Amino acid sequence: MTLRNRILVLACALVVLAGVAVASVLHASARADRRNQARPGGPRITAGPVSLTDSRRLVFRNMAWGPHRDELTSVPASDPSGPRVASKVKCLRFYAASGTGVCLQAAHGAVQDTYRAVILDAGLRERARYDVPGIPSRARVSPSGRFAAWTAFVGGDSYAGTNFSTRAAIVDTRTGRLTPSLEAYRVIKDGRTYHAADVNFWGVTFASDDRTFYATMATHGSTYLVRGDLRARTVTTVHTNVECPSLSPDGTRVAYKKRVKGLPADAPWHLYVLDLRTGHETPLAEPRSVDDQAVWHDTHTLVYALPGDYGADLYTLPSDGTGAPHRISTAAVSPAYIG
Repeated sequence: MTLRNRILVLACALVVLAGVAVASVLHASARADRRNQARPGGPRITAGPVSLTDSRRLVFRNMAWGPHRDELTSVPASDPSGPRVASKVKCLRFYAASGTGVCLQAAHGAVQDTYRAVILDAGLRERARYDVPGIPSRARVSPSGRFAAWTAFVGGDSYAGTNFSTRAAIVDTRTGRLTPSLEAYRVIKDGRTYHAADVNFWGVTFASDDRTFYATMATHGSTYLVRGDLRARTVTTVHTNVECPSLSPDGTRVAYKKRVKGLPADAPWHLYVLDLRTGHETPLAEPRSVDDQAVWHDTHTLVYALPGDYGADLYTLPSDGTGAPHRISTAAVSPAYIG
């Protein structure tokens, strides 16, 4: 091939690549525009005030296409599929208790996105903000509202694989004291202090005493439920094969996702409930793989998200292993029951 022909081939290749790049940008822009347009048959949404102290409300991240996508929205807890009130506050992950909320957000930059955790008051006004080192994954607030926690991916992008790392942080919302990573806590495993370079934590859930919490710890290819002590700054292993725990309102049980042998590598989890007093595990009547940190609606009922047409839908299920899953809301994620 002559030099002239080589130059022509290179020029043609550059033109094709430029065309592909332009087409990709235009496609992404068109998709973004479509997401800003409400779809027929979607939930009815109006802008209005959202409070974290209104009695008997459900607040979640709205994922329905339209001008209020990703905003925190409120519905009656008794009618989760009813008309939504949108707040203008956008979150990737959210949780709230006792008038305090934690909202994990993305800040879109010219080169890359950055992330932050925003502590909200009852009127969704910002009280404090903290840098988050990676993609937000989980968020929780203690029952009293005093402590907030969040988890972020800092490597990889899925709990299903092995190539990921997480950071779980806890902040005292009264004093502002931040623990950027639970890796700063002393680990007690099998009754002895445990050290390992590969320790990871995620999925914090709080007890009502403003001292005790539970979380997942991973090390050497295994996951553990750990009980944490905020004063002693320790975590102690309790049970194996537990991920994304959620403590029941009475503090006696933990709902969680458990890896089950024989399931696909990208969908390996089933929901279980662990009795903390007896160690008995109860499999729940959800046949699908659930990659979420479930929320307790009450002492008998769990709520969790599964993939849906617009990102995720919310489902409810009895916590005793009976019944069947029931979808309660479409295009919604990160629910928190208020009051």
